[in-house]
Amino acid sequence: MDLIADIGATNTRCALLDDQGSLTALERFENREFDGVQDVLESYLDDRRVTDRPSQAAIGIAAPITDDEISMVNLPWRFSRAELAEALRLKRLLVINDFAAVAWALPSLSDDDLLSIGGGSQIDRAPRVVLGPGSGLGVATLVPFEGGWTVVAGEGGNVASSPETATECIVVDALRDSSGYCAAETLISGPGLARILDVLSEQAGVEPPRLAPAGVSAAAARGDPLAQKAQTIFFGMLGSFASDLALTAGARGGVYIAGGIVPRLRKAFAASAFRERFLAKGRHRGYLEAIPTYVITAEEPALLGLRSVLGDR
Repeated sequence: MDLIADIGATNTRCALLDDQGSLTALERFENREFDGVQDVLESYLDDRRVTDRPSQAAIGIAAPITDDEISMVNLPWRFSRAELAEALRLKRLLVINDFAAVAWALPSLSDDDLLSIGGGSQIDRAPRVVLGPGSGLGVATLVPFEGGWTVVAGEGGNVASSPETATECIVVDALRDSSGYCAAETLISGPGLARILDVLSEQAGVEPPRLAPAGVSAAAARGDPLAQKAQTIFFGMLGSFASDLALTAGARGGVYIAGGIVPRLRKAFAASAFRERFLAKGRHRGYLEAIPTYVITAEEPALLGLRSVLGDR
């Protein structure tokens, strides 16, 4: 058995990988109930049989992977890869960015795992971009390499916000930090959706509701006009951000959206201005029209990618 784990800012998902490459013993944990990465992984492994104790593991985590010491961005968890491997008695530990893990899953996804949004046609051996708003905004690129694939991870969610309407400019200006900067994930994330609604409420002279992201979506579904406007801005800015990535990476293999928000709002997302904003890049509209955009509907794509990272059984 091998251990695989997808560690986000809000939740951790763990599973075991058997000798046939099948995922078993899938469990989900709320990170607020634990003190750190080692704590949540030990809690999972303590409930497993002794004979299922893994000797190797692959972890996808919402953090930049730069050296042995890893610090999460949207959660105050830090750990040493070497010390974690020793504590868990692992002979091999692979740690990658969580959206790099999702990118590694892309070649194995079928049509049934994807919801197409708009037109375009995938070019098989071309770069593919995956992005997704959740607690933050993850980004990674899958690139063809020597007959297979490789993944380029990064911190694309922290590039500058690019508002395109007067209302978006107001929202961005209201959410700039003390240095005057407003990152894309400040708006294009779960907390960002709630922030947008709060700013719109203040502009309308209404007390900001301070809702959780799910509360904003629920209010939009009930017909609340400010919540609907917040969701419209959210989807529109996501479309502009996605096309920026597509142009930068030359993602003619497609743009794929994952994360904890959009797959749960498929109907509203499909009816939104996302695709039109994706295409609205002036003379490059024709280039972008050829690029398909998808929502990943597969369950636990990061775990599927981590299975790929560990290699064939």
